[in-house]
Amino acid sequence: MRIKFNQTKYSIEVIMTAIRPYLSYSTFYRDVEEILKEQGLIVDHTTIYRWVIKYVPKLLYKFRKYKLKVGERWYLNETYIKVGGVDHYIYRAVDSNGQTIDFKPYKKRNKSVAKRYLNHAIKNNRTPGKVNIDGGLAIEAGIKKYNFQNNSDIKITKIKYLNNIIEQDHRSIKRKFKSIQIFKKLSTAQIILAGMEMVKMLKKGQVFIGDLFVEGLIDEFHELTYLK
Repeated sequence: MRIKFNQTKYSIEVIMTAIRPYLSYSTFYRDVEEILKEQGLIVDHTTIYRWVIKYVPKLLYKFRKYKLKVGERWYLNETYIKVGGVDHYIYRAVDSNGQTIDFKPYKKRNKSVAKRYLNHAIKNNRTPGKVNIDGGLAIEAGIKKYNFQNNSDIKITKIKYLNNIIEQDHRSIKRKFKSIQIFKKLSTAQIILAGMEMVKMLKKGQVFIGDLFVEGLIDEFHELTYLK
């Protein structure tokens, strides 16, 4: 089913044009408001915020349906963000080609959280053959617990220089989060993180849109609204 943009006087094109720069660059909602004004579009920054919160989950659902298959060698680590002035942790993983596997923020980091993230990532992708980690005991324990409970045999490696792959991938997301704002709610941070990660995966070419003709990131982002 295509995404419905009802109960608004604005067109799909205007809504998508407002959402994309906020997710793509280190901008504030007021910055996007000014960008739109220069194009002759009058949209209040609070409206842009509401569009992001309302439509990003729907766009991500469409994106996941057309996301390309990832590799079986994963590089997993966590980074942190501030939510309500308190450290929260984003678990992220990429494959050997640098393709984003999955992401999810949590309030804590421990064995149970690591296993929950692994369940989430495998459900949306595939079971990895090997996972390289930075030596964190919580992630290692979480993988072992997953293996035990699911009768799987995911190999764990701790090759330090390989961890740079995921560390480098963290940087653009952390930079955007740091420059945008301090989030008050984890639920809001999670939606915006999902949008940023989605745009990052589009830039990496991680979606197959079939016979739809698209020329680049902007076209791909807009085409998500027309996919069934």
